Amino acid sequence: MKNEIITLFTENGENFDINAWNEYPRPQMKRDSFLCLNGEWDFCTNQTGEIPTEYSEKIIVPFCPQSALSGINRLIPDSDYLIYKREFSLPEDFNKGRVLLHFGAVDQIAEILVNGQKAGCHEGGYEPFYFDITYLLAEQNTVTVIAKDDLDTNRLPYGKQKHKRGGMWYTPVSGIWQTVWLESVPDQYIHSIKIDADDKKANIFVNGCKSGKILIDQKEFEIKNSKAEIKLKKPLLWSPESPNIYNFTVTSGEDKVESYLAFRKIECKVIDGTPRLCLNGKPYFFHGLLDQGYFPDGIFTPASPQEFKNDILSMKDLGFNMLRKHIKVEPQLFYYYCDIYGMAVFQDFVNNGDYSFFRDTALPTVGMKKFPDKRLHKNKAHRQAFIDGMLSTVNTLYNHPSIVYWTIFNEGWGQFCADDMYDLLKSVDCSRIIDSTSGWFKAKNTDVESEHIYFKPVKLKKSDKPIVLSEFGGYSYKPENHIANPNNTYGYRFFKNENEFMDALETLYEKEVIPQIKKGLCATVYTQVSDVEDETNGLLCYDRKVLKVDKAKMLKIAEKIYHSI
Repeated sequence: MKNEIITLFTENGENFDINAWNEYPRPQMKRDSFLCLNGEWDFCTNQTGEIPTEYSEKIIVPFCPQSALSGINRLIPDSDYLIYKREFSLPEDFNKGRVLLHFGAVDQIAEILVNGQKAGCHEGGYEPFYFDITYLLAEQNTVTVIAKDDLDTNRLPYGKQKHKRGGMWYTPVSGIWQTVWLESVPDQYIHSIKIDADDKKANIFVNGCKSGKILIDQKEFEIKNSKAEIKLKKPLLWSPESPNIYNFTVTSGEDKVESYLAFRKIECKVIDGTPRLCLNGKPYFFHGLLDQGYFPDGIFTPASPQEFKNDILSMKDLGFNMLRKHIKVEPQLFYYYCDIYGMAVFQDFVNNGDYSFFRDTALPTVGMKKFPDKRLHKNKAHRQAFIDGMLSTVNTLYNHPSIVYWTIFNEGWGQFCADDMYDLLKSVDCSRIIDSTSGWFKAKNTDVESEHIYFKPVKLKKSDKPIVLSEFGGYSYKPENHIANPNNTYGYRFFKNENEFMDALETLYEKEVIPQIKKGLCATVYTQVSDVEDETNGLLCYDRKVLKVDKAKMLKIAEKIYHSI
Protein backbone atom coordinates (compact mmCIF):
# COMPACT_ATOMS: atom_id res chain seq x y z
CA MET A 1 0.00 0.00 0.00
CA LYS A 2 1.25 3.45 -0.88
CA ASN A 3 0.27 5.03 2.42
CA GLU A 4 1.31 2.46 5.00
CA ILE A 5 4.39 4.57 5.66
CA ILE A 6 2.44 6.75 8.07
CA THR A 7 2.14 3.84 10.51
CA LEU A 8 5.90 3.24 10.68
CA PHE A 9 8.50 4.78 13.03
CA THR A 10 5.83 5.67 15.57
CA GLU A 11 7.58 4.64 18.78
CA ASN A 12 8.35 7.76 20.82
CA GLY A 13 7.59 6.58 24.35
CA GLU A 14 9.36 8.40 27.14
CA ASN A 15 11.55 10.40 24.76
CA PHE A 16 8.76 12.60 23.43
CA ASP A 17 8.40 15.94 25.22
CA ILE A 18 5.05 17.62 24.58
CA ASN A 19 6.63 20.97 25.52
CA ALA A 20 9.59 20.67 23.12
CA TRP A 21 8.12 23.24 20.72
CA ASN A 22 7.55 25.89 23.39
CA GLU A 23 10.75 27.66 22.31
CA TYR A 24 10.35 31.27 21.14
CA PRO A 25 9.56 30.90 17.42
CA ARG A 26 10.83 34.22 15.99
CA PRO A 27 14.46 34.84 17.07
CA GLN A 28 14.98 37.82 14.77
CA MET A 29 12.20 39.83 16.35
CA LYS A 30 11.90 38.80 19.97
CA ARG A 31 9.78 40.43 22.66
CA ASP A 32 9.52 39.62 26.34
CA SER A 33 5.82 38.75 25.99
CA PHE A 34 5.21 35.22 24.78
CA LEU A 35 2.39 32.78 25.46
CA CYS A 36 2.71 29.47 23.62
CA LEU A 37 -0.51 27.69 22.64
CA ASN A 38 1.13 24.46 21.48
CA GLY A 39 0.08 21.24 23.16
CA GLU A 40 -3.24 19.43 23.35
CA TRP A 41 -6.18 20.84 21.38
CA ASP A 42 -9.66 19.48 20.72
CA PHE A 43 -9.91 18.18 17.15
CA CYS A 44 -12.34 16.76 14.64
CA THR A 45 -12.89 16.55 10.90
CA ASN A 46 -16.10 16.91 8.91
CA GLN A 47 -17.24 17.77 5.39
CA THR A 48 -19.24 20.88 6.25
CA GLY A 49 -16.81 23.09 8.14
CA GLU A 50 -19.39 23.57 10.87
CA ILE A 51 -18.08 23.88 14.42
CA PRO A 52 -19.25 20.88 16.46
CA THR A 53 -20.75 20.98 19.93
CA GLU A 54 -18.45 18.13 20.93
CA TYR A 55 -15.02 17.14 19.65
CA SER A 56 -14.24 13.47 19.12
CA GLU A 57 -10.43 13.61 19.30
CA LYS A 58 -7.41 15.34 20.82
CA ILE A 59 -4.44 16.50 18.75
CA ILE A 60 -0.97 17.65 19.75
CA VAL A 61 -0.13 20.96 18.09
CA PRO A 62 2.10 21.78 16.19
CA PHE A 63 2.11 18.33 14.55
CA CYS A 64 -0.02 17.65 11.46
CA PRO A 65 -2.77 15.03 11.89
CA GLN A 66 -1.11 12.67 9.39
CA SER A 67 1.83 12.28 11.79
CA ALA A 68 2.30 9.89 14.69
CA LEU A 69 3.34 12.73 17.01
CA SER A 70 -0.03 14.44 16.59
CA GLY A 71 -1.84 11.50 18.14
CA ILE A 72 -4.16 11.33 15.11
CA ASN A 73 -1.94 9.47 12.61
CA ARG A 74 -4.25 9.21 9.62
CA LEU A 75 -4.66 10.66 6.16
CA ILE A 76 -7.11 13.54 5.68
CA PRO A 77 -9.02 13.73 2.36
CA ASP A 78 -9.35 17.07 0.57
CA SER A 79 -13.09 16.99 1.17
CA ASP A 80 -12.64 17.23 4.95
CA TYR A 81 -12.36 20.34 7.08
CA LEU A 82 -10.01 20.17 10.07
CA ILE A 83 -11.43 21.89 13.14
CA TYR A 84 -9.28 22.72 16.16
CA LYS A 85 -10.26 24.27 19.50
CA ARG A 86 -8.14 25.53 22.38
CA GLU A 87 -9.14 27.50 25.48
CA PHE A 88 -6.80 30.01 27.08
CA SER A 89 -6.65 32.87 29.53
CA LEU A 90 -4.06 35.62 29.55
CA PRO A 91 -1.53 35.87 32.38
CA GLU A 92 -1.85 38.88 34.66
CA ASP A 93 -0.26 42.02 33.15
CA PHE A 94 0.15 40.26 29.77
CA ASN A 95 -1.97 42.76 27.87
CA LYS A 96 0.13 45.88 27.22
CA GLY A 97 -2.40 47.39 24.84
CA ARG A 98 -2.86 44.92 21.99
CA VAL A 99 -2.73 41.14 21.74
CA LEU A 100 -1.58 39.42 18.55
CA LEU A 101 -2.37 35.78 17.74
CA HIS A 102 0.35 34.15 15.61
CA PHE A 103 0.41 31.00 13.49
CA GLY A 104 3.75 29.72 12.19
CA ALA A 105 2.04 27.88 9.31
CA VAL A 106 -1.30 26.20 8.54
CA ASP A 107 -1.66 24.04 5.44
CA GLN A 108 -3.34 25.36 3.32
CA ILE A 109 -6.43 27.50 4.04
CA ALA A 110 -7.38 28.68 7.52
CA GLU A 111 -10.20 30.63 9.13
CA ILE A 112 -9.54 31.78 12.71
CA LEU A 113 -12.23 32.48 15.29
CA VAL A 114 -11.77 33.89 18.78
CA ASN A 115 -14.73 33.52 21.15
CA GLY A 116 -16.92 32.71 18.17
CA GLN A 117 -16.00 35.90 16.28
CA LYS A 118 -13.99 35.86 13.06
CA ALA A 119 -10.42 37.08 13.57
CA GLY A 120 -9.33 36.54 9.96
CA CYS A 121 -8.51 34.12 7.14
CA HIS A 122 -5.29 33.06 5.47
CA GLU A 123 -4.28 31.10 2.36
CA GLY A 124 -0.89 29.44 1.86
CA GLY A 125 0.60 26.58 3.81
CA TYR A 126 4.19 27.68 4.30
CA GLU A 127 4.23 31.18 5.78
CA PRO A 128 3.48 32.76 9.16
CA PHE A 129 0.51 35.05 9.74
CA TYR A 130 -1.13 36.83 12.64
CA PHE A 131 -4.25 38.73 13.65
CA ASP A 132 -4.89 41.48 16.20
CA ILE A 133 -7.46 39.89 18.52
CA THR A 134 -7.55 42.61 21.19
CA TYR A 135 -11.24 43.45 20.82
CA LEU A 136 -12.32 39.81 20.70
CA LEU A 137 -10.87 38.87 24.09
CA ALA A 138 -12.67 38.02 27.32
CA GLU A 139 -11.52 36.72 30.71
CA GLN A 140 -11.73 33.14 29.41
CA ASN A 141 -11.12 32.65 25.69
CA THR A 142 -11.55 30.06 22.98
CA VAL A 143 -9.60 30.01 19.71
CA THR A 144 -11.02 27.90 16.89
CA VAL A 145 -9.23 27.04 13.65
CA ILE A 146 -11.11 25.76 10.60
CA ALA A 147 -8.55 24.48 8.08
CA LYS A 148 -8.93 23.03 4.59
CA ASP A 149 -6.31 21.33 2.44
CA ASP A 150 -6.80 22.12 -1.25
CA LEU A 151 -3.96 19.86 -2.41
CA ASP A 152 -5.62 18.19 -5.38
CA THR A 153 -6.42 21.47 -7.15
CA ASN A 154 -2.66 22.25 -7.48
CA ARG A 155 -3.49 25.94 -6.98
CA LEU A 156 -1.63 26.66 -3.77
CA PRO A 157 2.06 25.74 -3.31
CA TYR A 158 2.41 22.13 -2.14
CA GLY A 159 5.99 20.97 -2.80
CA LYS A 160 6.51 17.20 -2.50
CA GLN A 161 3.09 16.40 -1.02
CA LYS A 162 0.89 13.82 -2.76
CA HIS A 163 -2.15 11.87 -1.60
CA LYS A 164 -0.77 8.92 -3.59
CA ARG A 165 2.71 9.13 -2.12
CA GLY A 166 5.64 7.02 -3.30
CA GLY A 167 9.10 7.45 -4.83
CA MET A 168 9.99 11.14 -4.80
CA TRP A 169 6.49 12.13 -3.57
CA TYR A 170 5.72 12.05 0.14
CA THR A 171 2.90 11.85 2.67
CA PRO A 172 0.86 15.07 2.63
CA VAL A 173 0.32 17.32 5.61
CA SER A 174 -2.76 19.32 6.55
CA GLY A 175 -3.69 21.92 9.12
CA ILE A 176 -1.46 23.40 11.81
CA TRP A 177 2.18 22.32 11.54
CA GLN A 178 4.07 25.17 13.23
CA THR A 179 3.84 26.98 16.55
CA VAL A 180 0.70 28.86 17.63
CA TRP A 181 1.42 31.70 20.06
CA LEU A 182 0.35 35.03 21.51
CA GLU A 183 2.26 38.20 22.20
CA SER A 184 1.32 41.52 23.74
CA VAL A 185 2.38 44.82 22.21
CA PRO A 186 1.69 48.49 22.97
CA ASP A 187 -0.87 50.37 20.87
CA GLN A 188 1.96 51.81 18.78
CA TYR A 189 4.31 48.93 18.05
CA ILE A 190 7.09 47.79 15.74
CA HIS A 191 5.40 45.74 13.03
CA SER A 192 8.54 44.39 11.36
CA ILE A 193 12.18 45.10 10.65
CA LYS A 194 14.10 44.67 7.43
CA ILE A 195 17.88 44.34 7.39
CA ASP A 196 19.95 45.19 4.32
CA ALA A 197 23.57 44.32 5.09
CA ASP A 198 26.71 43.72 3.08
CA ASP A 199 30.35 43.31 4.13
CA LYS A 200 30.73 46.97 5.18
CA LYS A 201 27.45 48.40 6.49
CA ALA A 202 23.83 47.68 7.29
CA ASN A 203 20.58 49.57 6.89
CA ILE A 204 17.75 48.65 9.24
CA PHE A 205 14.24 49.63 8.20
CA VAL A 206 11.65 49.67 10.98
CA ASN A 207 8.03 49.31 9.96
CA GLY A 208 5.61 50.80 12.47
CA CYS A 209 7.71 53.61 13.89
CA LYS A 210 9.47 56.66 12.46
CA SER A 211 11.85 57.32 15.32
CA GLY A 212 13.65 55.44 18.05
CA LYS A 213 17.07 53.95 18.64
CA ILE A 214 19.08 50.84 17.89
CA LEU A 215 21.75 49.56 20.26
CA ILE A 216 24.38 47.32 18.65
CA ASP A 217 27.91 46.45 19.75
CA GLN A 218 27.55 48.94 22.63
CA LYS A 219 26.87 51.74 20.13
CA GLU A 220 23.62 53.65 19.73
CA PHE A 221 22.16 54.58 16.34
CA GLU A 222 19.13 56.76 15.74
CA ILE A 223 16.10 55.71 13.75
CA LYS A 224 15.09 58.58 11.47
CA ASN A 225 12.12 58.27 9.14
CA SER A 226 11.91 54.54 9.96
CA LYS A 227 15.53 53.86 9.00
CA ALA A 228 18.88 53.51 10.78
CA GLU A 229 22.28 53.29 9.12
CA ILE A 230 24.70 50.96 10.92
CA LYS A 231 28.43 51.36 10.39
CA LEU A 232 31.01 49.62 12.56
CA LYS A 233 34.77 49.85 12.36
CA LYS A 234 36.04 46.63 10.74
CA PRO A 235 32.93 44.51 11.35
CA LEU A 236 33.48 40.80 11.77
CA LEU A 237 32.10 39.13 8.66
CA TRP A 238 29.76 36.13 8.49
CA SER A 239 30.73 32.91 6.74
CA PRO A 240 30.14 29.21 7.43
CA GLU A 241 33.66 29.08 8.89
CA SER A 242 33.13 32.17 11.06
CA PRO A 243 29.40 32.73 11.64
CA ASN A 244 29.76 36.12 13.31
CA ILE A 245 26.48 37.78 14.25
CA TYR A 246 25.71 41.02 16.07
CA ASN A 247 22.82 41.14 18.52
CA PHE A 248 20.92 44.41 18.68
CA THR A 249 17.81 45.94 20.22
CA VAL A 250 15.28 48.27 18.63
CA THR A 251 13.41 50.64 20.93
CA SER A 252 10.58 52.89 19.83
CA GLY A 253 8.17 54.46 22.27
CA GLU A 254 6.98 51.74 24.65
CA ASP A 255 8.00 48.90 22.35
CA LYS A 256 11.29 47.01 22.34
CA VAL A 257 12.43 44.04 20.24
CA GLU A 258 15.64 42.02 20.16
CA SER A 259 17.22 40.90 16.90
CA TYR A 260 20.55 40.20 15.24
CA LEU A 261 22.32 40.83 11.96
CA ALA A 262 25.44 39.73 10.12
CA PHE A 263 27.75 41.48 7.71
CA ARG A 264 28.35 39.44 4.57
CA LYS A 265 28.21 39.84 0.80
CA ILE A 266 27.41 37.22 -1.83
CA GLU A 267 27.98 38.02 -5.51
CA CYS A 268 29.10 36.72 -8.90
CA LYS A 269 32.53 37.85 -10.09
CA VAL A 270 34.95 36.86 -12.82
CA ILE A 271 38.18 35.61 -11.24
CA ASP A 272 41.14 34.87 -13.54
CA GLY A 273 38.76 34.62 -16.47
CA THR A 274 36.31 32.23 -14.77
CA PRO A 275 32.90 33.23 -13.34
CA ARG A 276 32.77 32.44 -9.63
CA LEU A 277 30.44 32.74 -6.68
CA CYS A 278 32.17 34.97 -4.18
CA LEU A 279 31.55 35.38 -0.47
CA ASN A 280 32.89 38.57 1.08
CA GLY A 281 34.86 39.36 -2.05
CA LYS A 282 36.64 36.01 -2.42
CA PRO A 283 35.85 32.90 -4.51
CA TYR A 284 33.92 30.46 -2.38
CA PHE A 285 32.85 26.87 -3.03
CA PHE A 286 29.46 25.84 -1.62
CA HIS A 287 29.78 22.13 -0.80
CA GLY A 288 26.21 21.17 -0.07
CA LEU A 289 23.39 18.70 0.28
CA LEU A 290 19.72 18.55 -0.62
CA ASP A 291 17.71 18.98 2.59
CA GLN A 292 14.01 18.20 2.37
CA GLY A 293 13.08 18.58 6.02
CA TYR A 294 10.96 15.45 6.49
CA PHE A 295 10.84 13.39 9.68
CA PRO A 296 9.31 9.93 10.22
CA ASP A 297 7.31 10.74 13.34
CA GLY A 298 6.30 14.34 12.62
CA ILE A 299 6.55 14.52 8.78
CA PHE A 300 6.96 18.31 8.30
CA THR A 301 7.69 18.96 11.99
CA PRO A 302 10.42 17.16 13.95
CA ALA A 303 9.74 16.06 17.52
CA SER A 304 11.73 19.07 18.74
CA PRO A 305 13.73 21.97 17.24
CA GLN A 306 16.84 20.11 18.44
CA GLU A 307 16.42 17.76 15.47
CA PHE A 308 16.91 20.67 13.06
CA LYS A 309 20.06 21.54 14.95
CA ASN A 310 21.24 17.91 14.84
CA ASP A 311 20.84 17.71 11.05
CA ILE A 312 22.72 20.97 10.52
CA LEU A 313 25.59 20.10 12.85
CA SER A 314 25.93 16.50 11.70
CA MET A 315 26.34 17.66 8.09
CA LYS A 316 28.77 20.37 9.16
CA ASP A 317 30.78 17.66 10.94
CA LEU A 318 31.14 15.91 7.57
CA GLY A 319 32.65 19.02 5.99
CA PHE A 320 29.58 20.44 4.27
CA ASN A 321 28.96 24.19 4.37
CA MET A 322 25.60 24.48 2.60
CA LEU A 323 22.12 22.97 2.56
CA ARG A 324 19.71 23.39 -0.31
CA LYS A 325 16.35 23.64 1.46
CA HIS A 326 14.31 21.77 -1.13
CA ILE A 327 10.77 22.92 -1.93
CA LYS A 328 9.87 23.60 1.68
CA VAL A 329 9.97 26.63 3.96
CA GLU A 330 10.94 25.77 7.53
CA PRO A 331 10.10 27.36 10.87
CA GLN A 332 12.37 30.32 11.49
CA LEU A 333 14.28 28.41 14.18
CA PHE A 334 15.85 26.30 11.41
CA TYR A 335 17.32 29.37 9.73
CA TYR A 336 18.37 30.79 13.10
CA TYR A 337 20.45 27.67 13.71
CA CYS A 338 21.98 28.00 10.23
CA ASP A 339 22.80 31.64 11.02
CA ILE A 340 24.50 31.00 14.35
CA TYR A 341 26.22 27.69 13.56
CA GLY A 342 27.39 28.64 10.08
CA MET A 343 25.48 26.75 7.41
CA ALA A 344 24.76 28.54 4.14
CA VAL A 345 21.29 27.96 2.71
CA PHE A 346 20.18 27.72 -0.91
CA GLN A 347 16.43 28.28 -0.46
CA ASP A 348 13.83 26.94 -2.90
CA PHE A 349 10.42 28.46 -3.41
CA VAL A 350 7.56 26.00 -3.14
CA ASN A 351 6.01 24.86 -6.40
CA ASN A 352 2.37 24.65 -7.34
CA GLY A 353 0.73 23.68 -10.63
CA ASP A 354 0.49 20.24 -12.19
CA TYR A 355 3.37 17.79 -12.61
CA SER A 356 3.82 15.71 -15.78
CA PHE A 357 6.29 12.82 -15.66
CA PHE A 358 6.67 12.90 -19.45
CA ARG A 359 7.19 16.67 -19.73
CA ASP A 360 8.96 17.42 -16.46
CA THR A 361 11.13 14.29 -15.99
CA ALA A 362 11.31 11.88 -18.92
CA LEU A 363 12.07 14.30 -21.77
CA PRO A 364 14.62 16.41 -19.82
CA THR A 365 16.39 13.25 -18.60
CA VAL A 366 17.11 12.22 -22.20
CA GLY A 367 18.31 15.72 -23.06
CA MET A 368 15.29 17.89 -23.91
CA LYS A 369 15.99 20.63 -21.38
CA LYS A 370 14.77 23.58 -23.43
CA PHE A 371 11.06 24.30 -23.41
CA PRO A 372 9.27 27.65 -23.88
CA ASP A 373 7.60 28.40 -20.56
CA LYS A 374 5.38 31.37 -21.34
CA ARG A 375 2.53 29.01 -22.22
CA LEU A 376 3.14 26.60 -19.36
CA HIS A 377 0.80 26.70 -16.37
CA LYS A 378 -1.36 29.45 -17.85
CA ASN A 379 -4.00 29.45 -15.13
CA LYS A 380 -3.95 33.01 -13.75
CA ALA A 381 -5.02 31.99 -10.26
CA HIS A 382 -2.25 29.37 -10.09
CA ARG A 383 0.35 31.84 -11.31
CA GLN A 384 -0.72 34.44 -8.77
CA ALA A 385 -0.67 31.89 -5.95
CA PHE A 386 2.94 31.01 -6.80
CA ILE A 387 3.93 34.67 -6.93
CA ASP A 388 2.22 35.33 -3.61
CA GLY A 389 4.06 32.39 -2.04
CA MET A 390 7.41 33.47 -3.48
CA LEU A 391 7.10 37.05 -2.24
CA SER A 392 5.86 35.92 1.16
CA THR A 393 8.85 33.60 1.52
CA VAL A 394 11.26 36.42 0.67
CA ASN A 395 9.53 38.72 3.14
CA THR A 396 9.62 36.10 5.92
CA LEU A 397 13.23 35.00 5.45
CA TYR A 398 14.87 38.16 4.13
CA ASN A 399 16.89 38.98 7.25
CA HIS A 400 18.64 35.62 7.62
CA PRO A 401 22.31 35.95 6.63
CA SER A 402 22.65 32.20 6.05
CA ILE A 403 20.35 32.42 3.01
CA VAL A 404 22.61 33.32 0.10
CA TYR A 405 20.69 31.90 -2.88
CA TRP A 406 17.09 31.62 -4.12
CA THR A 407 15.77 28.90 -6.46
CA ILE A 408 12.61 29.96 -8.29
CA PHE A 409 11.65 26.81 -10.22
CA ASN A 410 12.90 23.24 -9.85
CA GLU A 411 12.96 20.92 -12.89
CA GLY A 412 10.10 22.71 -14.58
CA TRP A 413 7.65 22.02 -11.74
CA GLY A 414 4.98 24.70 -12.02
CA GLN A 415 7.32 26.77 -14.18
CA PHE A 416 6.04 29.77 -16.13
CA CYS A 417 7.64 32.99 -17.44
CA ALA A 418 10.90 32.33 -15.58
CA ASP A 419 12.56 35.44 -17.01
CA ASP A 420 9.76 37.62 -15.65
CA MET A 421 9.90 35.86 -12.28
CA TYR A 422 13.65 36.56 -12.13
CA ASP A 423 13.03 40.26 -12.76
CA LEU A 424 10.32 40.36 -10.11
CA LEU A 425 12.48 38.60 -7.53
CA LYS A 426 15.49 40.78 -8.31
CA SER A 427 13.33 43.86 -7.76
CA VAL A 428 12.61 42.80 -4.16
CA ASP A 429 15.99 41.21 -3.36
CA CYS A 430 19.11 42.10 -5.28
CA SER A 431 21.42 40.95 -2.48
CA ARG A 432 21.35 37.20 -3.23
CA ILE A 433 22.13 34.82 -6.08
CA ILE A 434 19.07 33.77 -8.12
CA ASP A 435 18.75 30.40 -9.84
CA SER A 436 15.71 30.82 -12.08
CA THR A 437 15.45 27.22 -13.28
CA SER A 438 17.26 24.57 -11.30
CA GLY A 439 17.98 21.60 -13.56
CA TRP A 440 16.32 22.44 -16.87
CA PHE A 441 13.85 24.45 -18.99
CA LYS A 442 16.53 27.13 -19.10
CA ALA A 443 15.81 30.81 -18.70
CA LYS A 444 17.75 33.75 -20.12
CA ASN A 445 17.57 35.72 -16.89
CA THR A 446 19.47 33.83 -14.20
CA ASP A 447 22.65 34.39 -12.21
CA VAL A 448 24.00 30.84 -12.59
CA GLU A 449 24.17 27.86 -14.93
CA SER A 450 22.27 25.25 -12.93
CA GLU A 451 22.48 21.53 -13.77
CA HIS A 452 21.01 18.28 -12.44
CA ILE A 453 22.98 15.14 -13.33
CA TYR A 454 21.98 11.70 -12.07
CA PHE A 455 22.17 9.13 -14.85
CA LYS A 456 25.42 9.99 -16.61
CA PRO A 457 28.95 11.06 -15.68
CA VAL A 458 29.38 14.61 -14.38
CA LYS A 459 30.80 16.56 -17.30
CA LEU A 460 30.17 20.29 -17.50
CA LYS A 461 30.68 22.78 -20.29
CA LYS A 462 32.27 26.13 -19.57
CA SER A 463 29.78 28.94 -19.11
CA ASP A 464 29.74 32.72 -18.91
CA LYS A 465 28.02 32.27 -15.53
CA PRO A 466 29.06 30.44 -12.37
CA ILE A 467 28.16 26.76 -12.69
CA VAL A 468 26.09 25.08 -9.98
CA LEU A 469 25.55 21.33 -9.90
CA SER A 470 22.28 21.82 -8.06
CA GLU A 471 21.43 18.11 -7.82
CA PHE A 472 23.49 14.95 -8.33
CA GLY A 473 24.28 11.60 -6.74
CA GLY A 474 21.24 10.12 -5.05
CA TYR A 475 23.00 6.84 -4.27
CA SER A 476 20.88 4.38 -2.30
CA TYR A 477 21.99 2.14 0.57
CA LYS A 478 19.52 0.67 3.10
CA PRO A 479 20.97 -0.31 6.50
CA GLU A 480 19.02 -3.18 8.00
CA ASN A 481 16.34 -2.30 10.59
CA HIS A 482 16.45 1.39 9.64
CA ILE A 483 14.23 1.32 6.56
CA ALA A 484 11.02 3.32 6.55
CA ASN A 485 9.34 1.23 3.85
CA PRO A 486 10.78 -2.27 3.28
CA ASN A 487 8.52 -2.84 0.26
CA ASN A 488 9.79 -0.03 -1.97
CA THR A 489 13.17 1.57 -2.69
CA TYR A 490 13.82 4.80 -4.58
CA GLY A 491 17.25 6.07 -5.61
CA TYR A 492 19.56 6.41 -8.61
CA ARG A 493 22.27 3.78 -7.95
CA PHE A 494 21.97 0.97 -5.43
CA PHE A 495 24.52 -0.50 -3.03
CA LYS A 496 24.33 -3.46 -0.65
CA ASN A 497 26.68 -2.34 2.12
CA GLU A 498 28.40 0.69 3.63
CA ASN A 499 31.81 0.01 2.06
CA GLU A 500 30.43 -0.19 -1.47
CA PHE A 501 28.35 2.94 -0.86
CA MET A 502 31.31 4.93 0.54
CA ASP A 503 33.68 3.80 -2.22
CA ALA A 504 31.21 4.88 -4.89
CA LEU A 505 30.72 8.25 -3.19
CA GLU A 506 34.48 8.86 -3.01
CA THR A 507 34.85 7.98 -6.68
CA LEU A 508 32.00 10.26 -7.67
CA TYR A 509 33.51 13.28 -5.94
CA GLU A 510 37.17 12.66 -6.73
CA LYS A 511 36.90 11.44 -10.33
CA GLU A 512 33.90 13.42 -11.58
CA VAL A 513 33.08 16.43 -9.39
CA ILE A 514 36.37 17.90 -8.22
CA PRO A 515 37.90 18.02 -11.75
CA GLN A 516 35.00 20.27 -12.82
CA ILE A 517 35.94 23.05 -10.40
CA LYS A 518 38.59 24.40 -12.77
CA LYS A 519 35.87 24.73 -15.44
CA GLY A 520 33.84 27.06 -13.23
CA LEU A 521 31.93 24.70 -10.93
CA CYS A 522 31.14 26.77 -7.84
CA ALA A 523 28.61 24.74 -5.86
CA THR A 524 27.38 21.16 -5.57
CA VAL A 525 24.21 19.74 -4.04
CA TYR A 526 24.41 16.02 -3.32
CA THR A 527 21.09 14.21 -2.88
CA GLN A 528 20.62 14.14 0.12
CA VAL A 529 20.83 14.71 3.93
CA SER A 530 18.52 11.87 4.96
CA ASP A 531 16.29 9.18 3.55
CA VAL A 532 12.65 10.21 3.10
CA GLU A 533 10.01 7.46 3.15
CA ASP A 534 10.69 5.26 0.06
CA GLU A 535 13.63 7.43 -0.98
CA THR A 536 16.75 5.84 0.52
CA ASN A 537 19.56 8.01 -0.84
CA GLY A 538 20.40 9.97 2.31
CA LEU A 539 23.68 10.11 4.17
CA LEU A 540 21.51 9.54 7.23
CA CYS A 541 18.70 7.03 7.58
CA TYR A 542 15.20 8.46 7.89
CA ASP A 543 15.21 7.89 11.66
CA ARG A 544 18.62 9.67 11.86
CA LYS A 545 20.03 6.76 13.92
CA VAL A 546 22.55 5.55 11.32
CA LEU A 547 25.15 7.62 9.47
CA LYS A 548 25.91 5.70 6.28
CA VAL A 549 29.26 7.34 5.47
CA ASP A 550 32.74 7.42 6.98
CA LYS A 551 33.34 10.81 8.61
CA ALA A 552 37.11 10.84 8.03
CA LYS A 553 36.69 10.06 4.33
CA MET A 554 34.00 12.73 3.93
CA LEU A 555 36.28 15.32 5.53
CA LYS A 556 39.06 14.40 3.10
CA ILE A 557 36.67 14.93 0.20
CA ALA A 558 35.72 18.34 1.60
CA GLU A 559 39.37 19.30 2.04
CA LYS A 560 40.15 18.44 -1.59
CA ILE A 561 37.15 20.47 -2.77
CA TYR A 562 38.08 23.56 -0.79
CA HIS A 563 41.70 23.42 -1.95
CA SER A 564 40.57 23.28 -5.59
CA ILE A 565 38.77 26.63 -5.69
